[in-house]
Amino acid sequence: MLADPPDRPNSGSSDKPDPAEPTTTPPSTPFIERVIQIGPRRLSVLVSSPAMRRTVEVQVLLPRNTSQPRPVVYMLDGRSAKSESNNWTVLGGAAEFFEDKDVTVVLTVGGPASYYTDWQRPDPVLGLNKWETFLTAELPPLIDARFDGNGRNAVMGVSMGAEAALMLAVRQPELYSAVAGHSGCYEMGSDTGQAQTRAVIATYNGKADNMFGTEDDPQWQAHDVLSQAEALRGMAIYLSAGSGIPGKYDVPGNPEVVSAIGFGGPLEAATFTCTRTLADRLAALRIPAAVSLRPTGTHSWPYWVDELSDSWPAVSAGLS
Repeated sequence: MLADPPDRPNSGSSDKPDPAEPTTTPPSTPFIERVIQIGPRRLSVLVSSPAMRRTVEVQVLLPRNTSQPRPVVYMLDGRSAKSESNNWTVLGGAAEFFEDKDVTVVLTVGGPASYYTDWQRPDPVLGLNKWETFLTAELPPLIDARFDGNGRNAVMGVSMGAEAALMLAVRQPELYSAVAGHSGCYEMGSDTGQAQTRAVIATYNGKADNMFGTEDDPQWQAHDVLSQAEALRGMAIYLSAGSGIPGKYDVPGNPEVVSAIGFGGPLEAATFTCTRTLADRLAALRIPAAVSLRPTGTHSWPYWVDELSDSWPAVSAGLS
């Protein structure tokens, strides 16, 4: 992932806990501690998570009309997830895109190099990660109750978050009716897939053995989307990647052009192969999927802005 700029919203509202929130809930039960207004329809939601053993922030985008139940879209960040924001809003145009959509959007905050999964043990650098439990068991009932969810959910992610989104979907298929992965790899169980994952975690000085164990631990295969792809049957699926060849955004005037081409080109070429492999696997299983394999494009946010819009017809159809 390319470097991400900071985005700390300046809230004009009080940080006091919402008086409607419970104050005597046992610590073994997840609950919303408080909700902070950080924009006209953008909220910071602080959740007490027993699984994560801490308060976890997510950010929520509300639709114009909140008078009736509606679907929820969960959006996962990439490897370089920040502790104060989500790159889908900072760089991906999510707030603007969803401004007129009749869905609630929930964005993860933090979790760099975590794959938004449950780690076997705490990592000395990356800490305690029980993201799958948080995102699939603890958080959805709270979001639905507080923000009037109708029980239909989508999950989407970019780069590391793309693999994480597909992992959550194959492991918790009853929770999601749509899933989208942009520029991801989806093979944890193979030697190559495991090596890629270990390399991503190592960029943040984490130890992948703390996630799924040593190379022969069965948890690597248990989280392998390619071999578990049958679980995606019945969902709306969207997959995308570029070839890595410089495209329309990789031009002079783009301040990230050198990094986009030199680093993001080879990286996107790898995800192109990964995405095509999963697309072929779904086709062999006769599981319908919308797949966009672009002839150009690097591993960079301008292309993912486009893909958010391009993926919406498939995702929204799954939510209907």
